[in-house]
Amino acid sequence: MQFPINFLFGAILIFFVSAVAILSVFWTPHNYSELNISMKFSAPSGLHWLGTDQLGRDVVSQLMVAAQNSVQVALIAVLIGGAIGTILGLMASAIGGIVEDIIMRLADLGFAFPALLFAIMLAASLGPSLNNAIIAIAFINIPIFARVSRGSANQIWQREYVAASKASGLTKFKISIDHILPNIMAPIIVQATIEFAVAILAEAALSYLGLGAQPPQPSWGRMLSEAQTLMYLAPELAIYPGICIIIAVIGFGLLGWLPIGAL
Repeated sequence: MQFPINFLFGAILIFFVSAVAILSVFWTPHNYSELNISMKFSAPSGLHWLGTDQLGRDVVSQLMVAAQNSVQVALIAVLIGGAIGTILGLMASAIGGIVEDIIMRLADLGFAFPALLFAIMLAASLGPSLNNAIIAIAFINIPIFARVSRGSANQIWQREYVAASKASGLTKFKISIDHILPNIMAPIIVQATIEFAVAILAEAALSYLGLGAQPPQPSWGRMLSEAQTLMYLAPELAIYPGICIIIAVIGFGLLGWLPIGAL
């Protein structure tokens, strides 16, 4: 099977980001939270590959741990939002009637607000922390997966083998688990790759506003926030995390170009 070139390029980018995130769990060039004021704004060198920031912290170490946080938040948030949304979509499709109307109208209500703005409002209400950022990002994913799973499931319910399963006496719950869910996983997986990119951006935005990862835990968004007052003094401190966000978002975005038939 030949994969599209854009999918392969995205896979390479995500493999790189994921490898850095995993590596940061076990090793970083320096302690990411270690302060050394005497070494602040150091130029790139053999000791500090991308230099140091305004507090003398190693930039490479901060970027590596920030990658871990971003991937972790995106993965958990999309898994939670995807699981809840898929269950609701399956329920709506299987039960139909007023239950379907209620679930879909609630999903429409979620689409009525800009996703990122709603995540910011929710995170601000819950309080600034990485866990609350995960909850906020997961919440905005629920209506998306509910609509995707419900639309895909409605098509599967029309298939002959599903009608045969109903004729044999299987319950709607059993049919949903055994026949509907496996056959709607392809569009759900494709949607999940797209939502990973959105989650990376949402986490960066929340951290930029002080609603995500809290000091001393690094985040690409918070690194951008801290660097904005230093643009004339050390513009590279904003460039590095910006490039990391671009790489992660483009990588996950390109994964979404995988044809559903290839899954």
